[in-house]
Amino acid sequence: MTRCFVAGWMAAAAAWAAGGSSTVTFNKDVLPILQTNCQSCHRPGEIGPMSFLTYESTRPWAKSIQVAVLTKKMPPWFADPRYGHFANDRRLSDADVKTLSAWVEAGAPEGAPQDKPAPVEWHDGWNIKPDVVFSMQKPYQVPAKGTIAYTYFVVPSGFTKDTWVLDAEVRPGNRMVVHHASVQVRPPGSQWMKDARPGEPYVPPKRADGSDALPAPVDPNVNTSNEWLVGYVPGANNYFDPDRQAAKLIPAGSDLVFEMHYTTNGKPAEDQTKVGFVLAQQPPKFRLLTVPVAGADFVIPPGDANHAGHTVATFDQPVTLLYSQPHMHLRGKDMEIRLDYPTGESETLVSVPHYDFSWQIIYVQDKPLRVPKGTRIELFNHWDNSLNNKYNPDPQATVRWGDQSWDEMLFAWVGVVVPRDTDPAKVISQPKVNEQAAR
Repeated sequence: MTRCFVAGWMAAAAAWAAGGSSTVTFNKDVLPILQTNCQSCHRPGEIGPMSFLTYESTRPWAKSIQVAVLTKKMPPWFADPRYGHFANDRRLSDADVKTLSAWVEAGAPEGAPQDKPAPVEWHDGWNIKPDVVFSMQKPYQVPAKGTIAYTYFVVPSGFTKDTWVLDAEVRPGNRMVVHHASVQVRPPGSQWMKDARPGEPYVPPKRADGSDALPAPVDPNVNTSNEWLVGYVPGANNYFDPDRQAAKLIPAGSDLVFEMHYTTNGKPAEDQTKVGFVLAQQPPKFRLLTVPVAGADFVIPPGDANHAGHTVATFDQPVTLLYSQPHMHLRGKDMEIRLDYPTGESETLVSVPHYDFSWQIIYVQDKPLRVPKGTRIELFNHWDNSLNNKYNPDPQATVRWGDQSWDEMLFAWVGVVVPRDTDPAKVISQPKVNEQAAR
């Protein structure tokens, strides 16, 4: 840490604290801020490394909290404020930052017990209150060392009628080894993951050159339908329609497929991830879909500090767009997601000028956006494959599409609302992957 940074930070802290008062206390002033902005992650069993539920657990971290909020490291938020307005904007208000800093400067007093707000009710560790819970059928043994390919687990849903999901959450069994997890729906008759057996771990075969499979083009002659339902990745909260007018569909007789990305940490471990659903009592008015936009035709040269990527897809019918989620790996540098309307006008959905792989944030539109048929959605990004990128696994590598964090992706999930009887395969289309270019 340089002297200039230290001096600048101390000056900022003094400036923020100057308007504060010694009467600022944890119970009256600080705890409400933590409940609203921090406790979803900073509580036992969640990704935050310390708990902010009580004064006793928070007080040792007072100085760290002050530094984190003054430098805007926390809460994590990376959208450029010049583009878009987001309902889930995590940035603290100036007043909240001032209160937190003033509390620390006052010696972090606890305050009167009667000033404490009622504690937030967490449902047995869940962020939702699930009506039904599905689990991997038996624990998976994660070795101490080595690379583990994406592993899939088929869990029959047992649903005998079409089931609509209003909310959902994935709970990793062991966060120390679960890098991310996705739960997808495989409807009856689909040949997707056809060789996977219920209850048994399954690793899809790689391409002939040994690399991970690229996004597969749709073959109209083969039913390989599947739909992304809900996922877990550090830093991201799943989004469902808060008005509960739209829901996700699990057709009768479907299987749930857990896609698990495990990372070893030097010790043998065990995981049994589960997913919980809040179910609709009757069919909703609309269907909620999470559709992918992917670009795999890239080759990042060794040492390239600013390699550009681009891909485009087209909405083949009108949709109401709710959110978008940029995704790259450790070399990801920046990304912009843009809509190009049939009128010739363009609009930036979200711009992330300083991408951070540790925080896979979903950016929820402040107001649902009506997108007409024929609108193109474009991803523009850059990767840093140089020595200047401290997260770069190997600046000498030529990097292509791949599942592992040391490979790369150019990808975004986009949440849309469509009529209830919509065929998910007919919502969005994108060019087929150029296999030769991707090699």
